[in-house]
Amino acid sequence: MSNEHKNSLGQVSLVAKVNPEKESSYRKLLDAAIKASEMSYCPYSDFPVGAALLTAEGKVFTGCNVENASFGGTICAERTAIIKAVSEGYKSFKAIAIHCKKLSGKWPCGMCRQFICEFGLNIDVVILNTDGALEWRSLEELLPGHFGPESLQT
Repeated sequence: MSNEHKNSLGQVSLVAKVNPEKESSYRKLLDAAIKASEMSYCPYSDFPVGAALLTAEGKVFTGCNVENASFGGTICAERTAIIKAVSEGYKSFKAIAIHCKKLSGKWPCGMCRQFICEFGLNIDVVILNTDGALEWRSLEELLPGHFGPESLQT
């Protein structure tokens, strides 16, 4: 369930209703994303991002953005965390937290939303909003009209 919230800039956003169990778990996940952002390699954008991915089994995989002089070779933190998890045999995820110290309140880019979609629409995406409060939305909310594995079924 969601309700409307106005941040300090007067922007309206949807925020998850209070859920103490999720809030505690997601706060720890966000802390892992914050720590992962410190490993970022971003000499071109100076925009360090960290992500922490929670598997269905309760394991956490972290990732950071890694930039490349050939900008197409750059990989976002979210995709780094997912690739690490999949390479270890995990393909079922509950949530992913994303942190960028320089820009709070922002959701994943379109490419990352599509990448997360490959593993399900019920994955919660967790951020700190511009007021510094924990906020999460399901990927289904962030990627309406998605194109996923089921789209390839005939």
